[in-house]
Amino acid sequence: MTKPYDIPQLPLPHDLETKAVLRQAIQANMRLAELKGSAKEIPNEHILISTLTLQEARESSEIENIVTTQDDLYRAGLSLPKSIISAPTKEVLNYREAIQLGFEEVRRHKLLTTNTIVQVQRCLVGNSAGLRTQAGTTLRDQSGRVVYTPPQDPQQVRDYMSNLDRFINDPEACAIDPLIKMAIIHHQFESIHPFYDGNGRTGRIVNILYLVANDLLDLPILYLSRYITSHKAQYYQLIQAIRDNAPDNSSHWEAWILFMLRGVEETAQETLALVRGIARLMAEYKSVLRPLFGKQYKYELLNNLFSHPYTKIDFMAEAMSVQRKTATKYLNMIVEAGLLEKVQKGRENYYINTGLVKLLTHDNLTTSDNNEIIESITK
Repeated sequence: MTKPYDIPQLPLPHDLETKAVLRQAIQANMRLAELKGSAKEIPNEHILISTLTLQEARESSEIENIVTTQDDLYRAGLSLPKSIISAPTKEVLNYREAIQLGFEEVRRHKLLTTNTIVQVQRCLVGNSAGLRTQAGTTLRDQSGRVVYTPPQDPQQVRDYMSNLDRFINDPEACAIDPLIKMAIIHHQFESIHPFYDGNGRTGRIVNILYLVANDLLDLPILYLSRYITSHKAQYYQLIQAIRDNAPDNSSHWEAWILFMLRGVEETAQETLALVRGIARLMAEYKSVLRPLFGKQYKYELLNNLFSHPYTKIDFMAEAMSVQRKTATKYLNMIVEAGLLEKVQKGRENYYINTGLVKLLTHDNLTTSDNNEIIESITK
């Protein structure tokens, strides 16, 4: 039987800006700044939002044992009938939609409110239950043992979320580094556990949206769930250690914050390599496509190929404002140039951007890895 965790009101009473935390925060902020700057090299933001939020969605969902494949996700992006898309794939696509919905709200208002968080969770799980209004929610380990019981009283849930809302959006509430605040916010949200379902995934979306709200990123492209997936046991152990050792848990808070800051640094570095790889691959494709198409070349051609790892005739026809017959001709020209792979499925064809898919499916990319992949594609 675990002792109850009395969730503290924010800001916390501890001094969390220790020397170790501040050193790590500097490194994480530097990597984020590099990523933010590099993302501007790709002029069409939809390319990064479309591709990278899908990677984040898949990794975050996998933490909750919602597993699908890259191929299933990309094929679903071809606007297939919903009846033939698997349930896990639908959940991952809902996750991406939830990120994009939250991003538009945060970019518009420069705030991350409880109302936005509720909208995100509603989109994610597909119901409008909202904040918990009934008791009975517990968190269990794999053996079924209760490891944590979040607040049960609906008014308490609302009060804690109101306090969290102020902590997120009022810079005077706690004047510490935003990345340190992000780690505190994530733990607090997971401890409040305000929804019946989707708390883990919603909390990880909140991380990304918080970075955008604080101008640490312009786009929701930090691939943080990959780090959490790779350190899943430690992630849950550190969250629970704070609860189990309250109220004298300042050292456990430090361990948790360092974990999250390292995650931001590592993930920003990997995402930076991926963004640079995409930018270089687009330049390589452009160098082939411009002479191939001559006067018919338009930027929308390249944009279509990189917004949709799997594309089809209808997408090309719309992007280039041409008839299906002409779009088919264009796609076949690109296949012959070696930049796309044509796949027949029933009576329909779809076309795989093999270079982009290789970049997106290669784990733990570095810049040198990207260079090797791109050189092998464009030889």
